[in-house]
Amino acid sequence: MIDLHTHTTFSDGDFIPAELARRARIAGYKAIAFTDHADHSNIGHILTNILRMVHDYSLYQEIELLAGVELTHVPPALIPDLVKKARDLGAQIVLVHGETIVEPVAAGTNHAAIMGGVDILAHPGLITPQDVALAAEKNVCLEITTRKGHSLTNGHVLALARQYKATLVINNDAHSGSDLVQKDIRKKIALGSGMSEQEHARAEQNSLDILSGIRSARRF
Repeated sequence: MIDLHTHTTFSDGDFIPAELARRARIAGYKAIAFTDHADHSNIGHILTNILRMVHDYSLYQEIELLAGVELTHVPPALIPDLVKKARDLGAQIVLVHGETIVEPVAAGTNHAAIMGGVDILAHPGLITPQDVALAAEKNVCLEITTRKGHSLTNGHVLALARQYKATLVINNDAHSGSDLVQKDIRKKIALGSGMSEQEHARAEQNSLDILSGIRSARRF
């Protein structure tokens, strides 16, 4: 079990990265990505420090750690360039904070994120069929989330992903210890969105495939 969407005190999470990593390990996670909320004002600060921490701590934490960001409330027109900047700064994984129905995310964020080539579009809310089809074409993963509020549209995301053959991943969007849900709850939330057992297994494998791609990239 891995999770590719978590937050630390570098944005609005409760724990410093070391504690979050430890708590995730005890909760049964084999790998997590630190993906703090970022815009142009703090992206360099986050990645400089998280990359250093991931490098220094990974050998000792008994959990694989990844350095990333979740671009959040960035004006849609600026998202593609900031995705590129995040990668240039060393981000191993890039998410965009999608158009969840429980926050005032700017219209067009989902589309800009997909066009910008993010790895994962987080909690994309009432995403349009056109954008789901585009995500499938551009190999952008759509998130099924266990987080309260954001999870209200999981069924909608699943239905369109199934129709257009878009790739799904399951994430916690963890901000606190209670967000690091156990394996059985994680699965129940996925099944509650309408996933079949096979679709749930495929979504978990998709996250592992992303992790494998990051591991391969480290070799070059």
